[in-house]
Amino acid sequence: MSFIPDELWSKILEMGVATARLSCRDLCCIAITCRRLNLLSNEPRLWYILLSLDFPLPNSTSSMPSKSVYRTRFEKVKAQRLAEWRRAVLIAEGQEAICKNRLKELECQLRKEGERMKAALDELGDLERVRRASVALNVWQPEIVRRSQSQMVEQCTVPTDFRLHNLKMEVNLCKQQIAAFKKAYNDQKKKLKECKEALLSMKYDPLKTFRIDICKNNLGTRG
Repeated sequence: MSFIPDELWSKILEMGVATARLSCRDLCCIAITCRRLNLLSNEPRLWYILLSLDFPLPNSTSSMPSKSVYRTRFEKVKAQRLAEWRRAVLIAEGQEAICKNRLKELECQLRKEGERMKAALDELGDLERVRRASVALNVWQPEIVRRSQSQMVEQCTVPTDFRLHNLKMEVNLCKQQIAAFKKAYNDQKKKLKECKEALLSMKYDPLKTFRIDICKNNLGTRG
């Protein structure tokens, strides 16, 4: 390494930066290897190229050293991305809350529809017994049996056949509603799972965080 002149090292570093083979992190890592490469990697020309590639600004001129300009621009862009990330997290949390509330609503609707169908089935069973009793009255039976059947028929105050038809329609409607609510519930559970996974991935990305922190630390420790 010592026999390679500084001009050649500068050209190598410049070509690496210009072709995007060397990032700001790579340049900072090179800077901590030795004093000589530290001086070479801090040349304004290299950081000017990185600045124009990573954060292009039209007609940007500054009397500050290029590495300082790059560090300032890096911190500004990082702050913008952090703000965007926070907004995205808030939106994802809001979507998760909406999914949870929708699941609660569907659970309540399923419970109410189940109670409604149970009441209809109970009444349907009672009316079926009344209809069977009404038919059995035309058949000879012991007096005690006929008396209980007659009381059952007399206590029914609604037209049996008409009410039976309505109840059967209501039970079928309840089944359809329950099937629709169950499908919506399963879809909502799937959506909630996706929201949780997206939020978890958004909140915890160790590789991305590690790269940002390393680059920031390297930029800060070497002027």
